[in-house]
Amino acid sequence: MMELVMGKNRLEAFSDGVIAILITIMVLELKVPHGESIGALVPLIPVFLSYVLSFVYLGIYWNNHLHATGKVTGPIL
Repeated sequence: MMELVMGKNRLEAFSDGVIAILITIMVLELKVPHGESIGALVPLIPVFLSYVLSFVYLGIYWNNHLHATGKVTGPIL
């Protein structure tokens, strides 16, 4: 039985696209503050901090993904 082996470029491109979509969806959840003062930003601080932490986590994952493999086989997919 012949095993399908390909370079990791296609899987990297796919995962890059998925991560880009996730970051876009996260940004869409940020809401515009109601007001023009600095105080109007205070209720948004927890949401903004959770976005920053999620963005950092996804960035670290994106930076490190697929560096451990040289080829993609069926079981990896």
